[in-house]
Amino acid sequence: MPQSYIKRILNARIYDLAVETPLDEAPLISTRMKNKVLFKREDLQPVFSFKIRGAYNKLLQLTDEQRAKGVVAASAGNHAQGLALASQHLGVSATIVMPQTTPAIKIDAAKRRGSKVVLMGDTFDEASAHAQKLVVEKGMTYVPPYDDADVIAGQGTVAMELLRQYSGPIDAVFIPVGGGGLCAGMSAYIKYVRPETKVFAVEPVDAACLKAALDANRRVTLPHVGIFADGVAVAQIGKEPYRVIKASIDGVITATADEMCAAIKDVFEDTRSITEPAGALSLAGLKKYVAETGCEGKTFVAISSGANTNFDRLRFISESTEIGEKREAIFAVTIPEKPGSYAKFCKLLGKRSITEFNYRYADNRDAHIFVGLQVSPSNNDREVIANTLASKGYKVCDMTENETAKLHIRHMVGGHAPQAGDEKIYRFEFPERPGALLKFLTKLAGRWNISMFHYRNHGAAFGRVLVGFQVPKKEHKQLETLLKDLGYPYSDETNNEAYQYFLG
Repeated sequence: MPQSYIKRILNARIYDLAVETPLDEAPLISTRMKNKVLFKREDLQPVFSFKIRGAYNKLLQLTDEQRAKGVVAASAGNHAQGLALASQHLGVSATIVMPQTTPAIKIDAAKRRGSKVVLMGDTFDEASAHAQKLVVEKGMTYVPPYDDADVIAGQGTVAMELLRQYSGPIDAVFIPVGGGGLCAGMSAYIKYVRPETKVFAVEPVDAACLKAALDANRRVTLPHVGIFADGVAVAQIGKEPYRVIKASIDGVITATADEMCAAIKDVFEDTRSITEPAGALSLAGLKKYVAETGCEGKTFVAISSGANTNFDRLRFISESTEIGEKREAIFAVTIPEKPGSYAKFCKLLGKRSITEFNYRYADNRDAHIFVGLQVSPSNNDREVIANTLASKGYKVCDMTENETAKLHIRHMVGGHAPQAGDEKIYRFEFPERPGALLKFLTKLAGRWNISMFHYRNHGAAFGRVLVGFQVPKKEHKQLETLLKDLGYPYSDETNNEAYQYFLG
C-alpha cells in the first residue's frame, strides 16, 4: 500500500546535496484565477529539477560494492543531470546513455559533472536497451528514472516539505506525470498526512500514459507519444508508480502544448523564471481545473518541476502562448476579391487587435485570408467573432485548434498551385540532430516529385515537417507503404482545411 512509503520518505537523507525549495505564492495568477495559487519551486534545485532527490536517495542506498562498480542510467535530460551530480558528490563512477537526439545543453551538463556520456539511438527505448546491456556486461547498477522504490521515496520529499511549509488547508495539489515517480511519492505522502487534500495528476494530452492505464485498468503502451514536453514524454507509466498512484490520486487532467506554453508565461510573470514545458504542466492542469469547475477562494499548489529548456525553444513557446491562454483566435475568412473588401472586413472587426494577417492573390473571385485576432478568454469571443462574420455573409473557418495551421500554414501562406496536380500532403516528425533533415529528404527522394516543403526548428528533440508529393491516385498505396517503411510518425493532411484554403 502507499502508506509503506511514508517511513522511506521521512528517512530520505538527501539534504547535504538537494535543497529544500521554497513554496511561493503567485499573486498574479492567484488574482486571475480567484484562488490562492502556490508554486513549489523545484526549478531552484542545483540541477534545476526535482530529479536530484530520487537519484541521490537511490545512490545512498547502494552498498560499497555496488558503488565501486559504478552506476548507469538512460535519460534524455533531467534524470541524467541529477544522477551525474549525485555520483560526483559521492565519488561514484556514472555512465549516462542518451539518445543521439538529446540537446547539447543536456549532454554538456552531464559531462561537466564528471559522468561518461554515451549517445545511442534516436529514442529513450534504444538508449535504455544499451544501458541494460552495460549492466550485464560490466556489473553496473542501473538507476531508473522513476520505476524504483528508493527513487520514488526521494521524490516524495517534495510533498513532505510543502505540507510542512504551509500549515493551512490545501484544497488540491497538481503534480506532473511522465513515468510517475514524482506523483507516486508525493500522492502517497499527501494522502497519508492530509487525506482531505485532493491530488490531481497532470499529463500532456498526447502522452497521457497514466490516463490510458486507468481507463484500461492496467498499464498500456501508447502507440505514439507527443514530444513537446520531453520531460514527461513516456509511453508507459512505471509499474511501481502505477501501483501507488491508482490508490492515491483523485483524478487525471490532460493539457495541450498551447496550454503548457501559456502556463510557462504565467510562471514567468510571477517568478521571472522560465520553466520547461513539463515544468509548467501542473499549472496548466490547475488552470484547466479552475476553468472547468468554476471554483473560487480555494488554495492550490502547482509543482514548478523543472527549468531545463533550450533557449531556441522560447520562440515557439512565445508564439503558442496567446492561443494557450485563449487570448488569440485564428480564422480563415473568404472575402470578395475586389477593391474595398479589406477595408470593409477590417471595419467589421472594429478596434480588435489583429495579431496576424496573411494573404496571397489566387483568382479574381475570392480571397482567402489567414487572420489572427486578440480575444477575451472569458466571454466566448471566438464564437462571437465567427457568428458576426458569418452573419455578414463571410465564409469563416475557425483554425485556432488546427495544428497544421499553427505549426506550418501560418508561415507559408503564399497562394494556390493549380499546376501541382495529384498532390498529397503529409505531416512528419523526425529525430532532430545534425544531418537529420538531409537524411529525411534522401529517404523520400527519387520516386515522386516534392511539390511543397515546410520545416521549422522548434528547439525540440524532434523536427516537424509538412511535405507535398505529386502522386497519381493509382500509386497512393505505394506511397503509404514507403511512408510506413520510413519509421517516422506521420499523418495525412491532404484534407486539412488550412491546406485547402491557402495552398491546395
